[in-house]
Amino acid sequence: MAFDDKVDNKAEEIGGKVKEGVGKATDDERLEAEGKADQTSANLKQAGEKIKDVFRS
Repeated sequence: MAFDDKVDNKAEEIGGKVKEGVGKATDDERLEAEGKADQTSANLKQAGEKIKDVFRS
């Protein structure tokens, strides 16, 4: 299950980068901000997974 979470988090991060890029390209500040928020959320989740991994070892 942890591997699935990591994949989902990475997919969310990549989706955020795409949203941010599209927002910049189209000058859509809202979409760009959503992309940044998605990336931040994914990074926080990834950090949580890393902490879990440390305690599992």
